[in-house]
Amino acid sequence: MTSKTVDFRQISEELKAIKSDLEFIKKHMVDVDSLLTEEDFESLRKYKVEKDKGLLTSHKKLKKELDL
Repeated sequence: MTSKTVDFRQISEELKAIKSDLEFIKKHMVDVDSLLTEEDFESLRKYKVEKDKGLLTSHKKLKKELDL
């Protein structure tokens, strides 16, 4: 029975370590939807340039132009 007790204790300790690691991972996970791809970054850069140059049309103005 002693070897089984040791095995159960070892398993219990390993499970505690895994649980601790999992808690750490959960706390430090990055939301993949919050990451920008190169394409996203480039689109955002272009948007800012167009906005600064006044090239964008507001939703309200577009609806008026389309008689919606």
